[in-house]
Amino acid sequence: MKPITKAPEYWMKLAVAEARRGVRAGEGGPFGAVVVRKGVLIARGHNRVVASNDPTAHGEIVALRRAARKLGRFHLPDCELYTTCEPCPMCLAAMHWARIKVYYFGCNNHDAARIGFADKSIYEALAGRPAKGVPSGHELLRPECLSVFAEWFGCRDRVLY
Repeated sequence: MKPITKAPEYWMKLAVAEARRGVRAGEGGPFGAVVVRKGVLIARGHNRVVASNDPTAHGEIVALRRAARKLGRFHLPDCELYTTCEPCPMCLAAMHWARIKVYYFGCNNHDAARIGFADKSIYEALAGRPAKGVPSGHELLRPECLSVFAEWFGCRDRVLY
């Protein structure tokens, strides 16, 4: 595909159209995303939480999964992501693991909170503050789990990501 020289607003409008497609199909919340590489649309995705009964099927995650599959790699440092809303911590972490360097968003987390998508408690928990509704974690069987870490670390063909 030939690169398309377009302003960021062009790509964001595609993310908005993708979000609208998901809303109208009743597949999930009003979130859409596109992944662009060197001026070429690589993948698009919208929230599919309701359609797939998958709590991780956020628009950004769907688009990242499709982009990685299409490009045949899980690191996407030469891609940009456009999303209709400021990413939640899960989506931001996924972008981090994919090595996305730049992303653009439309609505912010306060806009999302006003329509019922509040991530505030997750941010509070990540900051080490008590947070209502966030699961509590408890360390268990660390030595056994460390043995699996050691086994993986000893693999000559391990792939670090």
